[in-house]
Amino acid sequence: MSPRSASVNEELRRRSKTRLLEATVELVGRDGYEATTLAGIADRAGTARGLVSYYFPSKRQLLQSAVHRLMHMRLAAALDREPLPTGPDAGRERLARAIDAVLGLARDRPRLMRTHMAGILTAEGFVQCPEQQQLAALLRRTVAEYGSPDPDEDYVLLRALLMGAVVAILLPGAPMPPERLRAELFHRYGLDWTQGDPPPAVERP
Repeated sequence: MSPRSASVNEELRRRSKTRLLEATVELVGRDGYEATTLAGIADRAGTARGLVSYYFPSKRQLLQSAVHRLMHMRLAAALDREPLPTGPDAGRERLARAIDAVLGLARDRPRLMRTHMAGILTAEGFVQCPEQQQLAALLRRTVAEYGSPDPDEDYVLLRALLMGAVVAILLPGAPMPPERLRAELFHRYGLDWTQGDPPPAVERP
């Protein structure tokens, strides 16, 4: 049997890594961080246990990569949804979609996102993995299309505002309504409430 080509091996590695990321999101979202083991993730992904440590130095970094992948996929789907924004307000519409995509994850996947945000505040901190870099590129492009004169600086600010909003939504014992936080962000960026994905049957705060 002929040995596999480098491209085939690379594709197999990519698929194995993707399965691990998807399994992590599923298990942590369902069972919580402490109850989810690396062995359980490998079993769910159908891969060898050793591959987890090969790709990721720790469970916390695996989780960050998995959530960042989920975030950039959710963001890309929102930005590319038909009909695509056109005309002079296209950049504002794309920014509205980006904000709603991130706030939507806090609403739809609270356990997962709460665990993710808590992990960023640990000693390991914020991991700039390839998945995070894809998310950063999407947010930076969105800020540039919005019309920012300094996308590099303004992307960092948008990221901080979105992280703060997610924490506020998920804060145990004192959560803020997502609609109120959405209204604050939309006001800051001069966006209309009807842009993006406005909450159904909810009056503007």
